[in-house]
Amino acid sequence: MIIACFIQEILNCVQINSDRLALDWASAAEAPLYVELITAFTNRIKGLGPLGHVEGIELNDLQSKLSAVSRAVKSVKIRMRFAKLTRYFRESKDYSQSVIQAKVVEKLRGPICQEIEKQEIAARGMDN
Repeated sequence: MIIACFIQEILNCVQINSDRLALDWASAAEAPLYVELITAFTNRIKGLGPLGHVEGIELNDLQSKLSAVSRAVKSVKIRMRFAKLTRYFRESKDYSQSVIQAKVVEKLRGPICQEIEKQEIAARGMDN
């Protein structure tokens, strides 16, 4: 759940509709549930249309944003912050959705958005 919340924040930073992400669980013995989950997600994505469409992001801008995200999540600063946050959850043993969401927002929202913006600026500088 920590990773899902983190990805939600990344999507928000680059203005991609967070409905494009789903994390659900179904065991191998729950085939009907699995089919239901996949069908619902597929229908949701079809309703949103191609990536960038509902968000109003042109293909070149979308590619640039996704490249910046890729570089940002590899940065030592972000990886260290994420590791510290996961250590906090292991020690506190509180994995409730509300606590995870609050801590991810508190500890990671600002830094990941700043790092993505930094990477976008650096990429634009290299293009010029």
